[in-house]
Amino acid sequence: MMKKVSINNMNGQGITLSAVLNFPEGFDRSEQYPAIVVSHPGGGVKEQTAGTYAKKLAEQGFVTVAFDASYQGESTGEPRQLENPHVRTEDVSAVIDYLTTLTYVDNSRIGAMGICAGAGYTANAAINDRRIKSVGTVSMVNIGQMFRNGWDNNIPDAEAIPFIQAGSDSRTSDAAGNDIATIPMAPLNEEDAPNEELRQAWEYYHTKRAEYCTAPGFATARSLNQIISYDAFHKAEAFLTQPLLTVVGSNAGSKWMSDDLMQRAASTDKAMHVVQGANHMDLYDGEAEITEAISVLDPFFKRTL
Repeated sequence: MMKKVSINNMNGQGITLSAVLNFPEGFDRSEQYPAIVVSHPGGGVKEQTAGTYAKKLAEQGFVTVAFDASYQGESTGEPRQLENPHVRTEDVSAVIDYLTTLTYVDNSRIGAMGICAGAGYTANAAINDRRIKSVGTVSMVNIGQMFRNGWDNNIPDAEAIPFIQAGSDSRTSDAAGNDIATIPMAPLNEEDAPNEELRQAWEYYHTKRAEYCTAPGFATARSLNQIISYDAFHKAEAFLTQPLLTVVGSNAGSKWMSDDLMQRAASTDKAMHVVQGANHMDLYDGEAEITEAISVLDPFFKRTL
């Protein structure tokens, strides 16, 4: 069972978040359930991989919610397709605010997970919000690291300064009333992909594999001002003390970011599950890969919530 809901002005931005609640089989409104917030990748929407994980975790007995980030999908906010990491982190807490108003959610058993950049935002939210009792990640990306250091972590921070300049120039252009410049969140064309893994990212977002009408696959160029200097794991060594499970493919080019969080997180209850043979995108929609991911996320959340 599922229910579409609107979450009004809980992130302090005057934005209405569009979300889908998923309920376990035999749901009884008079009972209380553990709940899990599921955050989508950068460039994605709730109808794609986040919705898949939310639905499958609900089948395991959790109330789950997948939502569209501020400025994206069916959520409100201008300019459209702004990717502000600080707001996206706050969105996670805003959804938790909403969950705490539901009588059938046990406020002491709320967890959070995300996929790709949504996983990084989830980790950052857990650093800031003690209501998150445990954290799961899938194919995690720390969006700031990826944009400034590259998919393969081979670019020095200082070389990203031109991107900060580009974001600054875009803000000036936007203020002048010009057409809003954009940047790709994944390759917009197959020929733009530098490797097979990112070719699959193009395929996921721009072909029948998983394309969705509210997910155009780009962000506003002004987003670079917030993205480049952002660290989703800032102060994780002090404040990310909740139980942590990272799920990552053995062949994922993004694996180094999950490795980084595993090293930095203060949690004494932390583990990584490696899906052998999987790349970053396989964990978005690969049937066998998702089944394996759920097989470890389910007992993890049941133990920690």
